Amino acid sequence: MKKIFAVNAGSSSLKFQIIEMPEEEVITVGQVERIGFDDSIFSITFENHTQKTILPVKTQKDAVQLVLKTVLEMGIVKNLDEIKGVGHRVVQGGEFFDKTVVVTPEVVEKIDYLAQFAPLHNKANLEGYKAFHELLPNVIHTVVFDTAFHQTMEEQNYIFPIPYHYYKDYAIRRYGAHGTSHKYIASVVEELLGTKEYKLISCHLGSGASLCAIKNGKCIDTSMGFTPLGGIMMGTRCGDVDPSAILYMMEKENLTPAQMNHILNKESGLLGVSGRSSDMRDIDKGIAADEHQSLLAQKLYCTRVAQFIGSYFVELGGCDALVFTAGVGENSKSTRSRLLPIISEALGIEVDESQAIDVKHGQLISTKNSKVKVYIIPTNEELMIARDTYELVQQNG
Repeated sequence: MKKIFAVNAGSSSLKFQIIEMPEEEVITVGQVERIGFDDSIFSITFENHTQKTILPVKTQKDAVQLVLKTVLEMGIVKNLDEIKGVGHRVVQGGEFFDKTVVVTPEVVEKIDYLAQFAPLHNKANLEGYKAFHELLPNVIHTVVFDTAFHQTMEEQNYIFPIPYHYYKDYAIRRYGAHGTSHKYIASVVEELLGTKEYKLISCHLGSGASLCAIKNGKCIDTSMGFTPLGGIMMGTRCGDVDPSAILYMMEKENLTPAQMNHILNKESGLLGVSGRSSDMRDIDKGIAADEHQSLLAQKLYCTRVAQFIGSYFVELGGCDALVFTAGVGENSKSTRSRLLPIISEALGIEVDESQAIDVKHGQLISTKNSKVKVYIIPTNEELMIARDTYELVQQNG
């Protein structure tokens, strides 16, 4: 039995789990929020008891010190030698990384270089790694990339139709995101279907959202693009929009690239169309209050998702399983109820959520007559990080 830390370091947060491997037993879950403030929030759950503390946590290193000190004090680990590996989530791996790797100075250098593609994420991910590495220098550290799973796409699915030299000069292409989540969903579907040969459309619908076409465990296509801004409509992100409309907006309102970037990333999507919220639960309240824009926002969202599902159905040459995961995908029945009728006739889908069948890791909501199995499966990115890290610990331990 080996204890593995699964870590997700953000610009002002640190989320973590300690997972016992290979049993895949989650021992503790916690997070430090509002890092850099005097009223940071540290919460940790162990043996069904949650402890929450408000205190100043100025840096990622302070956050990691707090976490390690607490897991010792609570007896979650008797000593830090019990921790055999730390797996770090990193958003952008570019074309350098198609799998999880052990961290080396060269790997750190490449992650830093790739921060130009994901400035908010990669630098924060690196800060978390450096803090853990300084305090746990003798432990194997790995990095698990959001983009790695999508590196199996063929070039016609990742090259943009702009002058080719922009790809050669600046590596501008489709990278995708949520790869760790889509990879986890693929592993569950493989288990549920009992075969390694399958066609899967995975719908990760959260505040950020993406779809992935998967064939026999490999990514064929995905909706997010050069950055996580592309693809379907999201909570505050616009997804795919005619570029000339963006240029027109910039010209009309004299907007800088930074201002336009903020509008597209932070003021668009469900929030922008509804004028109410980026949260689908609030959109439902708006629909109940007969707000036209809330209804339009949900209709537009479902239409965009349906268009990608249809596209991937054709690209895969059919579909064995359609999976909904993440916050909206797992929990918003209203979204599924509006979305599924759009695609049901074309794909031969028949759903009856009132007759949902519990399956391992989720629910089957399609009927026996459905030509495509439709599942709701909670994602588990932390478990994928732990699995990959444990595998490398075994190889390098």
